[in-house]
Amino acid sequence: MANTNIGKTKRSTDEMIDNAVNRQQSWLEKRRKFTREFLKRFNVFTKHEEKAKISVSENKTVINKNKSVLKDYWFPILCAFIVIFITVFVMLFKVNTPVKVITPSVPEPIIKPVSKTSVETPSFDIARIEKNGNIVIAGRCSPESNISVVINKKVVASEHTNKDGEFVYAPKTALKPGNYVIYLINTDKNIRSENSVFIYISEHGYKNSVSLLMTKNGSKILQSPKLQDGDLVVSKIDYLSSGRLVVTGKALPRLRVSLTLNDKYIGFARVSDYKNFGLGADVEKLKPGETYKINIRLHDGEGTTISNIEHSFVMPEMTGDDDTFYTVRRGDCLWIIARNFLRRGILFTMIAERNSIKNPDLIYPEQKLQIPVQE
Repeated sequence: MANTNIGKTKRSTDEMIDNAVNRQQSWLEKRRKFTREFLKRFNVFTKHEEKAKISVSENKTVINKNKSVLKDYWFPILCAFIVIFITVFVMLFKVNTPVKVITPSVPEPIIKPVSKTSVETPSFDIARIEKNGNIVIAGRCSPESNISVVINKKVVASEHTNKDGEFVYAPKTALKPGNYVIYLINTDKNIRSENSVFIYISEHGYKNSVSLLMTKNGSKILQSPKLQDGDLVVSKIDYLSSGRLVVTGKALPRLRVSLTLNDKYIGFARVSDYKNFGLGADVEKLKPGETYKINIRLHDGEGTTISNIEHSFVMPEMTGDDDTFYTVRRGDCLWIIARNFLRRGILFTMIAERNSIKNPDLIYPEQKLQIPVQE
């Protein structure tokens, strides 16, 4: 039985091969026939020339020759006449169809009048610390209105806006080193500014001082010290009323950043793949009026220090604010932010609740977060 099956399979295969060979030979024969017919028609000129030489004196032969040429080449000649006719027709009778351009209708712009409340609410334009330690506050309100400047809950000056609603406050006496919270009041309408300004004046000069615009959506840096050494950059140093020190900045990815306070080691953090780092550590209560020194060091893979930022400051009086603010960076998550600011990552739910974040896994760069500080 096995041999019979093999024989059947072989015969069937041979038959398929024979059929394929026959089809190919048939196709080649058709192609050869077409080629012979094609060459025969192209050789007609040679045949006519030979006939003309043999019977050059016979008029009848010449007439037959002309008839034969027309008979053989009538189709190409007809095609040539058709092409010429179409070309002449297009050149003489071509009609240019005008293109219609449809312009969409644009609605008239709606001009919304400025609400009376927003005009009468004072706001900040500038909050700057000068080289001599003086501050400059500029803002706007409704024209020809009286503005009170309040620093640490005390009215320190009254200014009058011009016809454009602008005013400037620049005291002649420099403020002492420390923390200051500034807001404005429209005394004519008893309306307080929606935003306030936080200013830290360092005894080491304006280059180490900080000015922040505090809004309901977070804080915006108006003026800050530049702490940098090579590839290590410190963008913000926070000291919370809970006794926690938080340092954020940028450095080379995956290296280690360490922090010391008065030469006492207090912690380290790894730099993320996006070059960001955040380091939070508990320290002893810092006493107002005393000088402290912090060192932020960047270490290579072997632990060698390759960059070092040393920053000395005099601890100012705390302003009593219960919250701080943080700007989200690439690679951040609420767990790490909560661990740095609130000691434990599990407290990320407090940050999510304070900022009305429905999905704690979804935060985005440049998002302003309000951090509830625990005592």
